Amino acid sequence: MSEYEKAMRPEDITRLFVERSNAEDATGVAALYEEDAVLAYPPGELTVGREAIRALWEKALAHGPHFELEQPLPTLISGDIALTSTPPKDGAGARAQVVRRQPDGSWLRLLDQPEFISPGR
Repeated sequence: MSEYEKAMRPEDITRLFVERSNAEDATGVAALYEEDAVLAYPPGELTVGREAIRALWEKALAHGPHFELEQPLPTLISGDIALTSTPPKDGAGARAQVVRRQPDGSWLRLLDQPEFISPGR
């Protein structure tokens, strides 16, 4: 894996995700996840492990989606674990990630729930 900017605050991961996704850099997106991370995507399924997450994003980014930075909700931090979340601009549900501080002080995603659907949608 080449050298990428590291998330030195939990909130940095969302910005780096948007930048790398819009650059169609699936390897860079996967670098934001721990080796054994779990991504709740596609809907109703789990994608487990950085390599599987890279492969999933490689397919998804091939279609040229555009991501916009969403205003984060307050981050909850307990020791080396943090919960980050953003409300999508369309107001439908929320996105949440559990991130963990790495030995070098940077943060990586451990659990990623990219979308909770609001009831009635």
